[in-house]
Amino acid sequence: MPSQLLLLEDVDDLGRSGDLVNVKPGFARNFLIPQRKAVMADANAIRMQARLKEERAKKAIEDKKEAEELSAKMANVSIATIVKVDHDGHMYGSVAAYDIVKMLEEKGIVLEKRQVQLAQAIKKTGVHKINLKLKEGVAASLILKIIPEGMDEASFDADLEAKKLQAEKVAAEKAAAAQAAAEAAAQSSEEEEPSEES
Repeated sequence: MPSQLLLLEDVDDLGRSGDLVNVKPGFARNFLIPQRKAVMADANAIRMQARLKEERAKKAIEDKKEAEELSAKMANVSIATIVKVDHDGHMYGSVAAYDIVKMLEEKGIVLEKRQVQLAQAIKKTGVHKINLKLKEGVAASLILKIIPEGMDEASFDADLEAKKLQAEKVAAEKAAAAQAAAEAAAQSSEEEEPSEES
């Protein structure tokens, strides 16, 4: 039978401060109540609910403002890390959310690991866009460059630019070949039509 609790703090995937929630007894007994994140929902707690919701609304406004400022600050942030690779260019290890948080701390930006939205650790060198979910649902992103050992950032950027130009050239050649083939097909169908009418 679920227990009804009044949340004293925001709990991810459960609710915000001041919410009445139903949870399994073990979750309440073993986590929420000992951590002082919630109290049993009795008459006294229900009276406390209005005050908690009011405090939460004020904190939400403050948190959103801070998150938007941080998002604006992060707009042009690019971080880089150098990793060891084997002779085929495959990374030894990976870059995880924890590593990204540590790199940002070196730049003076403090985030929690759960704010970095990574489905899994990154195991390829190159440039990666990292999405962040800041407080109050404010979204932000940054660029992470994973550079193979033995290269500096400038030569890595030059190598990436050369690969990008090569890819654009190949795409343009394919598009030109496809257009030429389409024109040839259209011209051959025009030549066949008059012979069928006569």
